[in-house]
Amino acid sequence: MNNFSFSAFFFSLPGILVLFLLLLLVMIIYIYNKLIVLSKRTEEAFSDIDVQLKRRHDLIPNLVETVKAYAKHEKELFENVAHLRSQAISAHSLSEKSEAENLLSQALKSIFALVENYPDLKASQNFQELQRELADTEDKIQAARRFYNSCVLDLNTNIEVFPQNIIARLFNISKREFFEIKEEKEREPVKVDFD
Repeated sequence: MNNFSFSAFFFSLPGILVLFLLLLLVMIIYIYNKLIVLSKRTEEAFSDIDVQLKRRHDLIPNLVETVKAYAKHEKELFENVAHLRSQAISAHSLSEKSEAENLLSQALKSIFALVENYPDLKASQNFQELQRELADTEDKIQAARRFYNSCVLDLNTNIEVFPQNIIARLFNISKREFFEIKEEKEREPVKVDFD
């Protein structure tokens, strides 16, 4: 009868190879799970941006209607805002969404610049409430973008460093795009303070 000894097996060449393969498997599982967690966190962060953008899109028609009551002759501006809002809502890819939202922000700046010409509108309680809600939403959008970009940075960094880059390629986990503002003039915040 042969006595099998685990200690003798693990100190032999086949035992060392088995131990090495087990450690390698544990490392691969750990790295894979870490990359999946970072990927899911990035998806969640993007959905936070979507929630805030939807809130913004819902506020815009109310804002336009309120301003329209005072500035009836600015039809082209209102149509442009409605068109850009529609484009922003229907954008699918991150780059399309980013570009559409940036154009919409520029159009909103035009509306708020127009409001300067209408003191009664600026004093309207309805307009002031919309102004407050839009300012709050813009702040939340910026916070959501920062959080998303932070998650993308973590994910992309982990995908690029060794040995995570090997595991990422092996399981087809790819880098994500940042939610960026493309043009320098679009970096200016939407002005919503008229007091």
